Amino acid sequence: MSRSIQALAYARPSALTTEGGAGLLGLETSGGLTPAGREAHPQFFAGFLSAPQAAARGLLAVADVAAARYYQRTLRASLDPVVTAGGDRLRFESFSGCCGVYARLDVLPEGLDGADTGHGTTNVDVNNPLREALSRLGGDEPLHLRVGPDELAVTTLDGPLVEKKVPLPDRWLRGFAEAQVITAAFDLRAELPAAEAVRFLRSLPRTATATTTGGGRAALWVVPAGRTLRPTTRPVPGAVCLPGPERLAALQRVLRHATALRVYGPAGHGGATTAAAWEVALPGMRLTLTLSPEPGRGFSGEGAVLEALATDEAAADADLVSVLLSWEPRIDIADLADLSGLTPQRVRAALTRLGTAGRVGYDAADAAYFHRELPYDAHRAETRNPRLTAARALLADGAVQLHTTAAAGPGTATVRSGERHYQVREAAGGVLSCTCQWWADYRGRRGPCKHALAVRMARRDRTTTAPSHTTTATTATTATTAAAAGDLR
Repeated sequence: MSRSIQALAYARPSALTTEGGAGLLGLETSGGLTPAGREAHPQFFAGFLSAPQAAARGLLAVADVAAARYYQRTLRASLDPVVTAGGDRLRFESFSGCCGVYARLDVLPEGLDGADTGHGTTNVDVNNPLREALSRLGGDEPLHLRVGPDELAVTTLDGPLVEKKVPLPDRWLRGFAEAQVITAAFDLRAELPAAEAVRFLRSLPRTATATTTGGGRAALWVVPAGRTLRPTTRPVPGAVCLPGPERLAALQRVLRHATALRVYGPAGHGGATTAAAWEVALPGMRLTLTLSPEPGRGFSGEGAVLEALATDEAAADADLVSVLLSWEPRIDIADLADLSGLTPQRVRAALTRLGTAGRVGYDAADAAYFHRELPYDAHRAETRNPRLTAARALLADGAVQLHTTAAAGPGTATVRSGERHYQVREAAGGVLSCTCQWWADYRGRRGPCKHALAVRMARRDRTTTAPSHTTTATTATTATTAAAAGDLR
């Protein structure tokens, strides 16, 4: 697994202290983007939390996921959560070390009291002493939250006093990007009141079983039944997939404060396991865990972003849309369409592209994107994507042959990969199928294979310029027309 080392420099450790009978939770920041540009230690919020104990336990749950591996547990995993200030709310995000669980705590406007919220994104220090202090926090005494250094720290510190060096795997970066794109296709599938939500979540196993460790047993599904959820081993109509239920263990932190449980998932599954998002509603907050389709299958390999990365139009549109974003907590697609002059469909495609770079996230509860800038080189998620890299190599090697003659069949192509040749064919809806093993195993459920991606890129190149990387089986007239079209552009 390719990885790099990221240095997180904090002015001092985050801490929970007591001053004048009230708690003070100081979360230190490490670099990040704001409307004023990049800052070493940005400050995003200084005020009170409306439900301090629930907020403390929600933050612990996000930190639990950042420090956990739910698959291959012996390997190390730990990365400080990311916080985004959206002007009216704070969002704390993390990803598990195995890339299979995405966690987010949304502290909504009603959960914040007494101060304005800034704009920007950064890492926040969540260290072991802070975790212990947060876990001991009890009662309803006031809790003041400060995200970023106070004025004294800004003016007196000469440099960082605390530095963490953490491994940053490429799979982790790709997983963050994939999760945003996948959840954009989710809808609300079930909602449980507080009592039923607590009963159901407490009934789930907290340790892995044969079902979740590759023992060959069927995946778990749940079906809405009145005011509760009924487990089933069959993917019946209306069922929501719950792969590896022990991966919801972090939700146990907040059950005593839960007011509801909401489950989000895709419209259809065809019997295959799918990702799903599990949201616990809290006073003024939401805590959401999104699970990958299988415990041993991280979001990084799902391939939902690949089609967006393979098109130049979406890239150009994304550049235009990106300059119109300003850390909105909810991105209005209609407004962006008016401002950019693009159609709503092209705006959605541009947002998908921006999601692959970590520049927007998706909130299933709001059914809307939100702006944030992850504090790392998120473009690595694109440049080091194995299938995308392999597809570009095939294109550069002239391994793609597009067919346009009646004999070969319109919409077909041949891709040479090693000593083998694969047939790529366009099905209804523009989906490209392939004769390779990847397509046989997943049938498009984990995105296109490298051969289909290469064909998609080759077709794009042919419509914009004269063919250069492909050997096309075309007539002389078609070749002349394509060259003329390239000259006109």
